[in-house]
Amino acid sequence: MKLGNLDDLHLFVSLVESGSFTKAAKELGIAKSKLSRRLVTLEKKLGCELLLRTTRKQQLTESGRLLFCASKEHIEALTRVEDQLSSSLNQVQGQLNILLPIEFFNQIISTLIADFMRLYPKVTLHCQHYSGPVPEFDPKFDLCFVLHEQSLPPSNWIARELLSFPQSIFVAPSRVSAPLKLLLEQPQIAVEQLAECECILAESGEQWHFRNNNKVEQVSVNGKMILSSPEMRLQVTGQGLGLCKLPDYVLSNSLQPLPLEKVKLNLESVAQRLSVLYQSRHVANRTRTFLDFFQSHVGQLL
Repeated sequence: MKLGNLDDLHLFVSLVESGSFTKAAKELGIAKSKLSRRLVTLEKKLGCELLLRTTRKQQLTESGRLLFCASKEHIEALTRVEDQLSSSLNQVQGQLNILLPIEFFNQIISTLIADFMRLYPKVTLHCQHYSGPVPEFDPKFDLCFVLHEQSLPPSNWIARELLSFPQSIFVAPSRVSAPLKLLLEQPQIAVEQLAECECILAESGEQWHFRNNNKVEQVSVNGKMILSSPEMRLQVTGQGLGLCKLPDYVLSNSLQPLPLEKVKLNLESVAQRLSVLYQSRHVANRTRTFLDFFQSHVGQLL
């Protein structure tokens, strides 16, 4: 392309508008000699002289006038777009799209969001929820918060772990079936025995993970029911319909007291981890500001 790159055209337009090499070099923040060399390079690419230079003044040639008139409007439009993009990246404003796990500290998260919006009223927030494991990559979301036990699978997201939550196996001992009640009377239950129990799962084919020194043991459990909602699993467990694995905070934050106890096991459950996913390390200022705000207040979740 004979016209060269857009930067060459931008330098040329700025040079013409400023009226001198000295002023243009100062406005562009480059050396006068470099500006002169760039103009010569552009003229060589085009095969014609654009500017007549003397010690006292500069004057456009016919070719220079044609190029200036054709380029000026487009260079200005691109400059406006660049300014808008820079403003979007550097100011806390614009639309922020967030994806959250279902029933994840809804009351506390709502309070955090309200506090953030009061601090940054120029932000428009769109928040959606999902159930199940890590959601598919969707470029419309700026941030996606994920609860997980194992390492996250490879994806187009960039992940940052924020904190972890202890988990336990819960049961309503006074309401379960006689065989399960008999098992629960043991001083300690081996995690392998959980495969014989009726359990309430979050998803089909779910396995429960336990920490055994530096290793993780997996136990395949019998899913009597599959309920994606943590609150529903909690309530059904309270009715004596089986065992359920939940983060401890689900029980402690429940508004209704339930006759649940932790099952005494020979191994501890693997902790649940909270990670945030985002698309790029170069994010808009509103996204970075919300993430910093969330991290500084995340202790409220514990």
